[in-house]
Amino acid sequence: MTMVSIPVIKEGDEIVNHGPKIYEDIQAKPGEKALICMHTVPFEGSVGLINMLTATRLVRKGYDVTFLLYGPGVLMASATRGFPKVGDEGFAGNMAMNKQLKTIMKEGGKVVACRFAMGALYGMREVDLIEGVQAIHPLDILDCILAHQRAGALILSTWTV
Repeated sequence: MTMVSIPVIKEGDEIVNHGPKIYEDIQAKPGEKALICMHTVPFEGSVGLINMLTATRLVRKGYDVTFLLYGPGVLMASATRGFPKVGDEGFAGNMAMNKQLKTIMKEGGKVVACRFAMGALYGMREVDLIEGVQAIHPLDILDCILAHQRAGALILSTWTV
């Protein structure tokens, strides 16, 4: 039988070519906006965290970013997460969403959360939100999207359940 012999991959080895970049590094023009809409369950896949990382990158590119949480997405902004105590990382990555939302806001992005989803669906109070997250009226969800559409914003909308 023929044996294939290749070197064992070690930590630090590159297994794909990470360059060159083929698209120009686009930066926002003055006044350009981006809206990221999240209707997803935290920790039920990677989409929530990936969209937070995308929002962070858009902020760093100079976009006026709004991160809209509605439906189960409001749970991503819970300030009461942690184990065994609030703020403790119960497992590696347990606080990643909280940390990333704080980064988005610290760097200039805005995070808003639907009051209907908070109260009617999940029993969350506004004081249960991460500091800096703004609770909004449920009728503001559509108007937020329409205002960004009128402004010619980049709009990314993710639904998972």
